[in-house]
Amino acid sequence: MIEDDKIATDGADLREETAEAAPEVAQHDRVKELEGELAETKQSLLYAHAEAQNIRRRAEKEAQDARAYAATAFARDLLSVADNLARGLEAIPAELRGDEKMKGLVAGLEATGRELDSVFARHGITKMTVMGETLDPNRHQAMFELPSDEKPGTVVQEMQAGYMIKDRLLRPALVGVAKAG
Repeated sequence: MIEDDKIATDGADLREETAEAAPEVAQHDRVKELEGELAETKQSLLYAHAEAQNIRRRAEKEAQDARAYAATAFARDLLSVADNLARGLEAIPAELRGDEKMKGLVAGLEATGRELDSVFARHGITKMTVMGETLDPNRHQAMFELPSDEKPGTVVQEMQAGYMIKDRLLRPALVGVAKAG
């Protein structure tokens, strides 16, 4: 044990003598240490840049979605107005449509309906066509089944139109579907 302590002491003395006798060794050790710190700092910087870029992309995507779908709640509210306007036009009997006093009113209501459709189109709101399609629970809401010659699960009646806003569902179509036999 005494010899081990002596060897350890001699080794420490030797390192001190080497560092004092050869300052370039100490400088080399310091350079290695600083190079290690530099590499670590570069790696941290790269991670920070990557994280910042990911955050920026995510924020841009969220802002883009916010702009594209900001009017969703308002659009849903306007759909009931469009539905009521369409129901009102459908309720006008054919004999009243030919009446000179009613022609202006009917023409005005139809023009309002076309303008509403145009505004919807400008904002990416489209009416879905569902008749003859297979029931898709992501786009349709089945309200009842009807006996039909159609393949079971096929939409055979539309009670309320469905709408999309860009690529998202705004309102599902309320439909009746065919059932076997």
